[in-house]
Amino acid sequence: MWKKFLHYLDIRTLFAKPKEGELKPNFSLRAMHGINRISIFMFLICLVVLFFRYVVNR
Repeated sequence: MWKKFLHYLDIRTLFAKPKEGELKPNFSLRAMHGINRISIFMFLICLVVLFFRYVVNR
């Protein structure tokens, strides 16, 4: 599960070409996945910022 999750978050896979035998996703699907990745990255960055604020202001 973690391997799949890390593969999904890898920025290089966003622009990768589909492998042999895979269907090429249309633009809407690729845009949706791109926006989801951006939101996950923003969430993780916010968690890091909140953690550092908590540690510094403690």
